[in-house]
Amino acid sequence: MNLAQAASAAFGSVPIRVLPPGHRLPDDADEARALLLEVAASGEAILSLAPALPTAAFSRRDTLLPGYAAAAQAVTAHGFAPVVRPVGGHLAIYDEGSLVLHLAAPHPQAKEQITARFEVFARSMADALSQWGIDARVGAVPGEYCDGAYSVNAAGRRKLIGTGQRIVRGAYLFSAVVMVTAGEPLRSALAEAYDRLGLAFDPATVGAVADELGDLR
Repeated sequence: MNLAQAASAAFGSVPIRVLPPGHRLPDDADEARALLLEVAASGEAILSLAPALPTAAFSRRDTLLPGYAAAAQAVTAHGFAPVVRPVGGHLAIYDEGSLVLHLAAPHPQAKEQITARFEVFARSMADALSQWGIDARVGAVPGEYCDGAYSVNAAGRRKLIGTGQRIVRGAYLFSAVVMVTAGEPLRSALAEAYDRLGLAFDPATVGAVADELGDLR
């Protein structure tokens, strides 16, 4: 099976409504679930691709940790709005230097294709970044924030792209965050919040595409 066939099987082949610039699918878990139920009933996929607002996206698991309240207070002090996101993992922080993709789509085998969606997207993004001369690889970097087996990294040292999914019967939400740039406020907020949560984190693993490309002038 080639990549196009694998993508069709994993993501489905249905009409996709692309939201106009400035419009985003919800980061909030409850709102995302309601949207997925609508998508499952309508048979139409919805895609948003836009720069992020300053957001600290905690997972449900994070909210159960003793340090969650202190972590939420810390990211707020750094200018990031805390939300409980619809997908799994751990805290991810992003801002205007990040590109956020959300795809909510119907699929008759939404649960069975979870791994395939991760694999196809990660492989596609790593291939695309490689065309720009970046040593892009698929896999978690030890000590990265929101570690995932299908993160896309640079040279096995710095995380560039993270992904997550949420499933309901008959539909899925696939989310990805591409770190185009990563400023010091973002790195500082991640370090402080992960310390409050009691989770391992190495600030040196926070990468950005722009850092890998160098001076393009």
